[in-house]
Amino acid sequence: MDRSTGFVFHTDCLAHDTGPGHPERPQRLQAILDRLEECGLLEEVERLSPREARPEEIAGPHSEPHIERMASAPPGPIDGDTWSSPGSFRAAKLAAGGTLDAIDRVWDRRWQNAFCALRPPGHHAEEDQAMGFCLFNNVAVAAHYLRREKGVDRVAILDWDVHHGNGTQHLFEEDPSVFYASLHQWPLYPGTGAASERGRGA
Repeated sequence: MDRSTGFVFHTDCLAHDTGPGHPERPQRLQAILDRLEECGLLEEVERLSPREARPEEIAGPHSEPHIERMASAPPGPIDGDTWSSPGSFRAAKLAAGGTLDAIDRVWDRRWQNAFCALRPPGHHAEEDQAMGFCLFNNVAVAAHYLRREKGVDRVAILDWDVHHGNGTQHLFEEDPSVFYASLHQWPLYPGTGAASERGRGA
């Protein structure tokens, strides 16, 4: 069987504990795994347990103080929506690192494409702020990696979510090397993403 699709998952991403009743909880990821296994699709992909992203890779889009705050965040709320637990920092590094592992395998033509079933999510995370369930902006880490390590001239990010990816937009809205398109409902959290927001400068 041609295993041209990669499936990136790590059990430690389930250790990011957001507390009872939180909408972004381990069961969301477990439900994906259970359904894929139930319908036999897990047998048709090549599974990979990813590495942690290194600090210098996360520092592409994020400030060093932000990374240090996430590393030392005590268990509990970071803000009204975003939580930290003893397993959160490692899970966040795995979520970012998983995107980089997927890039490497697609780049080397070992995979045709990849699905990264990882958490915490990322598109609300700003350069210096965790928010909206997100600690690090995983796709922004990936875009920086493509530019820096692979020499890619331009990167396109298509964000399909009920909420606008404010963090991703803000990180790249003055960067002509990254095209960011968001498909979302508006106005919803976080209140950004109007049709008039088209980037700034070049």
